[in-house]
Amino acid sequence: MSGFFNDGSADAPKLRVYLNLDTLLDLRADSLWSHADRLDPQARDALLARDGFEGVQRTDDGPAQPQTCLPHCGASRIDQPAQADAIVARHVARGDRCLTLHAGTGLEDDAQASRLVEALLTAADKHRFAVFLETHRATITQDLWRTVQLVRRFPELRLNGDFSHYYCGQEMTYGDWPAKLAFMEPIFARTGFLHGRIASPGCMQVPITAELARRPPQAHGQCDFLAHFCALWSHAIRGFVQHAGAGDVLVFAPELLSGAYYYARCWPDTQGRLVEESDRYAQALIYKDLIRALFAQVQQDTARPAA
Repeated sequence: MSGFFNDGSADAPKLRVYLNLDTLLDLRADSLWSHADRLDPQARDALLARDGFEGVQRTDDGPAQPQTCLPHCGASRIDQPAQADAIVARHVARGDRCLTLHAGTGLEDDAQASRLVEALLTAADKHRFAVFLETHRATITQDLWRTVQLVRRFPELRLNGDFSHYYCGQEMTYGDWPAKLAFMEPIFARTGFLHGRIASPGCMQVPITAELARRPPQAHGQCDFLAHFCALWSHAIRGFVQHAGAGDVLVFAPELLSGAYYYARCWPDTQGRLVEESDRYAQALIYKDLIRALFAQVQQDTARPAA
């Protein structure tokens, strides 16, 4: 099984940490990332590379930016099967390395959902391009059960795992957590892209601290949602490593959205103005280090001989 993003090398499967550029929108005035709106793409990418990011995910449909110095991938959506080929072709022509897609509205019946997946797969195969269907609310992958049925019907399908939509939207902690992880194994086996966002059972996007992220999962205390996301991401990494081939790349892209989209929580400051509770760019830096530690741990565990 492959179908993942492949860099054409003979290297062992690897992790690459990108940044979804929507993370840089509407940041707090005291953000570690300052004056983002004044930077040209080349200057922006140079600063991101300095901070340890290896690529970016563009969320616009604009043309190529020849002055950029980091590889980039794309993001889009399809609502009708007939849209898939043109959208994939546009991202191939732009020079994107791969593409994540929202598909449908979540109101489709099984036949309609299948036609969307078939169109996505046909376009990906025609253009020889890695396309990842995103797990997201209000799309055909909005719940665990339906997504698992889709990948059983279409085992060649590859996914962008944004597990915050399941963790919060389906309140995964309400019930048997180990059973839900086991049910998700067909999803983990097909995840070649991860949108980095941590949710709590009641909020789609919550901050963590660097100190807490460095602790082993069993020491997260009351921050059990962090331990749960370490488990979700580790399962996805393990699924990728087990099914990937030479040159395959798992992309992890923090996608931390502003309060304008009701993701980041906002609180009144001393003047009564609503301010986001955390610096989303600082959070992305924490995520970057966390996912690399998890990937290294999974590699170590899978290389260890069975007892």
